[in-house]
This record gives sequence, structure tokens and C-alpha cells, in this order.
Amino acid sequence: MIDWDDVRYFLAVARGGSVRAAAERLGVNHSTVLRRVAQLEERLGALMFEKLPSGYRLTAAGEEVLELADQMEVSSHQLETRVFGRDQGVRGHKPHIAMSVTKSFTGVLAGILVTEGKIDPQALVPDYVPELKASAFGDARVHEVMDMTTGLEYTEVYTDKNSHVWGLRRANGMAPIPPDYDGATNIFDFLAAQKKQGEHGKAFAYKTVNTDVLAWICRRVSGMTLSDLLSERVWTPMGAEEDAHYHVDRIGTESGGGGLSTSLRDLARFGETMRNHGRFNGRQIVPSQVVEDIARGGDPEKFKPAGYTTLPGASYRNQWWVTHNAHGAYMARGVHGQGIYVDPKAEMVIARYASHPVAGNAANDPVTLPAYMALAKELMAGG
Repeated sequence: MIDWDDVRYFLAVARGGSVRAAAERLGVNHSTVLRRVAQLEERLGALMFEKLPSGYRLTAAGEEVLELADQMEVSSHQLETRVFGRDQGVRGHKPHIAMSVTKSFTGVLAGILVTEGKIDPQALVPDYVPELKASAFGDARVHEVMDMTTGLEYTEVYTDKNSHVWGLRRANGMAPIPPDYDGATNIFDFLAAQKKQGEHGKAFAYKTVNTDVLAWICRRVSGMTLSDLLSERVWTPMGAEEDAHYHVDRIGTESGGGGLSTSLRDLARFGETMRNHGRFNGRQIVPSQVVEDIARGGDPEKFKPAGYTTLPGASYRNQWWVTHNAHGAYMARGVHGQGIYVDPKAEMVIARYASHPVAGNAANDPVTLPAYMALAKELMAGG
């Protein structure tokens, strides 16, 4: 029988990329990690990792075990929540990090600035941020950044510690900097170092660096920090009940791609603003054309190669996920279950904060998306 504790140690190495990282995460010494992984390998009769100079890489057997281990972790988390955590749920007035739902706020701010003539979607990125002229974004147009159709070498695989997203996390302050690290230590330097791969404008590829570039453009054309811009254009006019907070890097730059924290009630309030074509609290906060452009969506053919099996026929438009389903629903989505779901036909908004143990939304979409549609249909039926 497999010991769940051994699986926890395996997951820590798989996610950390090294025994040292796993030991630090679990608060144990290296030998304990090695011993527990060895016990799992002995029980399964297969090696889980290949040791390389750059760290530990999963073997084919390890990849299979990782998928099952993720499922075990979800089940364990659900059990703990039901039995021990009934009074630990998210409260409507308490702050919670929105993760990549933050991107949709950045997209709306950019949309507002477009309608004001301060941003031209057809302009080249360096027209606004010359510091990016020598980077992958040197020949990218603003609308390609908004819709994430840039061609970049950057990768975003949360289970791979060698993925570029971990360099971004070190740069934006969400991950510690190892002693031997020689990469960028702030968001601006990280963006300026990005390299091009492929052509811009050809296909959608979800990469947070696009949003951080868009946030930089918003700062530059408005002359404001992202925090002040959101406060002035959305948060205060919307009548938010609580303060929102941005995670910042080591020089004080907000993470426009994943660093916003809000209360759940205010997250729902923003979703309702979008559902009402940008109007809330007796005011037109977001220009209606910004909301309508998002709701129309992008090009599903450009979205299709990304392979999101839980979102067939979907597209991505200005930092929002557009379903193109029968209700015209569109979404803001973040890892570990954060989200806003806007269903115009059912006149329904769902805001969710969560702490799902698996980062990717593919882990909860098979339950969440049908549940949202079922609820919408029930509301429309007068249930």
C-alpha cells in the first residue's frame, strides 16, 4: 500500500525541482526527502526522477504518478475541508489573492485608455515603452499583447521549475531568489529580457508577461501607478466596500498579471459592473464599448491550437476568456480556482475565491463550468 506521506514528498520534489527545494518547503532535512522518495520508488518498482545538473526531472513513470498524486492531493484536501475546515471558508469581506483574475482588471484599464485615445491597439509596444525595443516585444503590436497572440520563447508551466514562469515569479517577488540566481530581480528587467519565438499575431498562447507589458503601457500613458489607476477609474467609482491590494516587486512595481487581492464581495461587484455593460453604482464606470468588445470575443481559430479541452470553441479577448456558448458567457480566471463568471443571458455573475491544490483550471472546469450553466438555466426557469 502506498503511504500518502511518501506521495507528499514526491510532489514536493516534482514541484520544487530539487531535493533542497522540497526540504525547505516541507521543513525537513535532505535525507528525509531522499528516504521518502526512495520508499515510494521501491513500492512502485520504478524510478520517479532523473537527476540532472540542473535538478530533478520526472521520468515517464514519474509523470504518470504525478497525475495520480495530484488527484490524491485534491481528495485529501477535500476531506480535510469537509471534516476540519467547515469554519475556514472564504468570507465576503476578507481579502484573497485573485491570481490571474488580475489580468482581466488590467485588460479593462487598457480598454478604458483605448477609448480615451491614449492607447492605439495597432501601435507597436516600443511606441509606449521604448525600453522593450530590443526585447521580444520590439515588433509586437499592442493588440497582440492584449489578446496574448505574441510569439515568445517564454513558457508558463507551473509544475516545471525550469519553466520561465518561475523566473517571472522571482522577478515579481512571489518566489524567493536562490543564492546562485543571476536573473532579473524586478518585473521591468524581466520583461526587457524576453526573447521572441515564432511570429506575432498567429495564435493564442497564455503567457503572463503579456499582461505585465500591458500594465507597463497603462502606467506610461496614464502617468500613474497601476494601483492609483485602478482606484481612480474603477474601485472608487464602483463603490467598493473594502480596499484592494497589489503585490509588488522589489522596486515597488505592481504585478499586473497576478498580484491583486480583493474581497469576494468586491470581486462580485466588479463582475456585476461588467454584466451591466460597465455601469454600476449609478455611474458609467467602464465604457460600454469596452465591455461589448470583450464579450464579442477574439478569434476561436487562433485560440484552438492552445488545446484547452475544457473550453471548446472559446477565444481570448483583452485578458478575458470568452466561451462563445449559448449564453455568451465570459470569464476572468486564475490558478487554484479564482474566477469571475459573467452570464449575460441569465443575468448572472458568479465570483469565486478558492484554494484548490491544483493550479490549472482544467482540474476543476469539468465540475465548475457545468455547474455554472445548470445554475444559469435554473435562474432563467425561475427556480
